[in-house]
Amino acid sequence: MQKIAFHTLGCKLNFSETATLSRLFVTEGFEKTVFNKKADVYVINTCSVTGTADKKCKAAIRKATRLNPEATVIVTGCYAQLKPKEIVNIPGVSLVLGANEKLNLDKYLEQINNRKAPEVHSCEISEVDNFFSAYSLNERTRSFLKVQDGCDYPCTYCTIPKARGKSRNGTIAQIIEEAEDIAAHAVKEIILTGVNIGDFGKSTNETFFELIQALDKVEGIERIRISSIEPNLLTDEIIKYVANSKKIMPHFHIPLQSGSDHILKTMKRRYNSNLFRQKVELINKLMPHAAIGVDVIVGFPSESDTHFEEAKTFINSLDIMNLHVFTYSERSGTPAVDIKPIVPIKKRQERSRQFHVLSDKKQRYFNERFLNTERSALIEIMNSNGIMYGFTDNYIKIELPFDKDIQNQIVKVRLDSVLENGNMKASLIKKL
Repeated sequence: MQKIAFHTLGCKLNFSETATLSRLFVTEGFEKTVFNKKADVYVINTCSVTGTADKKCKAAIRKATRLNPEATVIVTGCYAQLKPKEIVNIPGVSLVLGANEKLNLDKYLEQINNRKAPEVHSCEISEVDNFFSAYSLNERTRSFLKVQDGCDYPCTYCTIPKARGKSRNGTIAQIIEEAEDIAAHAVKEIILTGVNIGDFGKSTNETFFELIQALDKVEGIERIRISSIEPNLLTDEIIKYVANSKKIMPHFHIPLQSGSDHILKTMKRRYNSNLFRQKVELINKLMPHAAIGVDVIVGFPSESDTHFEEAKTFINSLDIMNLHVFTYSERSGTPAVDIKPIVPIKKRQERSRQFHVLSDKKQRYFNERFLNTERSALIEIMNSNGIMYGFTDNYIKIELPFDKDIQNQIVKVRLDSVLENGNMKASLIKKL
């Protein structure tokens, strides 16, 4: 039996796709192993959001070839779609599959032994119009459920439309079937993933609001989380529905990217800071306990000191949980590389540091609000020191002593203290 190992870089969407591909190969007779062990086949599902992601891909390829110089190394995902010729020339790579071809990975692998040289199989991204259904199982307590793919937004810094293609999705009926299968495997929580999930329904004449209403009725799934959703697509209707739902968690991840309207316009984002504030304030009003994570990019071309300070002041004024800070990196083929003036690397790094400090302060303030309160939490894993981890409904990461009876269980906990690592120490009250 041949051994196969998978390595995933990037977003939750990639994890859902890798999990689906790995199940396919197990049914085909392969034995799945971990990536840091010797295998006959290595599959690397790549990201290309930043230059760091590209470097991680190359490092993963080198690691695979060190573990087994004779192995078949297959690279797919966003980086493979964008730079196939660059990847195929990396020593050890056997096969490069673009966005459309990853669906047929098993068929390509059947023919791999007959190949004498590395090959690239890719197509123009404009030709990609199919939806690859995917969801994770048995990887962790929660399941990533892919509901949408691609993006029609031409943001000036982003390569994703060129890597993923146009916005498309499966039908609500198909996604409900997948959610029911997830529930049948005793998974308590699903996270809805995609490239631009608020755009769901474009290819099926349905809406994201209709989707969450349908998922809310799936028996066996106790928790639903909405992953990153564009502020202009996060309608008041959706926010009000989440506020009254028992299953959809009070947790939002909303990309801001900049608190400066000048920079938002230069990025070609589809909202301004005022609309973003309105969304945050409505969530705060209807769900004062809700967690709001915010994406922000620092060092975007033409971002002056004034623009940065404006952004920092705006973000500091928002009642949010934390920031996901990205330092701008040039991506070839995007309009942003031609925008001037360029922000020096050292200045980008300093701005990133300031936002990380701000994020830590926001996280600590958010956690301290819930000291000595009770919340429901899904208990996930135990580390080598016998500490169990989990997440509250409003996404506070907790630590509590080992208890084998509560793993993959939703329990009620008391939040006792804020730890130095940003988590909260909790104590068990009762199982739910």
